[in-house]
Amino acid sequence: MNTIRTKTFAERSNGSRLLHGAGLLLLVAAYLQGGLDKLIDFPGAIGEMRHFGLEPALPMAVATIALELGASALILSGRLRWLGALVLAAFTLAASFLANRFWAAPPAERFMLENAFFEHLGLVGAFLLVAWWDWQDWREAGPSR
Repeated sequence: MNTIRTKTFAERSNGSRLLHGAGLLLLVAAYLQGGLDKLIDFPGAIGEMRHFGLEPALPMAVATIALELGASALILSGRLRWLGALVLAAFTLAASFLANRFWAAPPAERFMLENAFFEHLGLVGAFLLVAWWDWQDWREAGPSR
């Protein structure tokens, strides 16, 4: 039985590996920066967990650092990119509901929190697209990828 191989996402982007890589790097830049900042200032990372009511704060900070850096590495390396993208989509959605609660904020803070909330929803959408495109590529290439 003959199967027709369709182009992968990278091939569909007009062969521009540089554009593809730059887009992925820009998409995960905030998570790389956040993970590295938390790693460099670990007491600050623990304080951030406590600020948002995430206890026990120490393991939550470690998990957040591992998630931000690990999922970013998956996306950038191309290895299980779809999984890294789904992890960051879920993390971003949860963090947005936790940190950008514009509906419960005083009027003076509402505008900025609402903007941040919907900007983060845009990131969630971008991660879902990356996951979907990579999953399609993975299915077409087979599980050896």
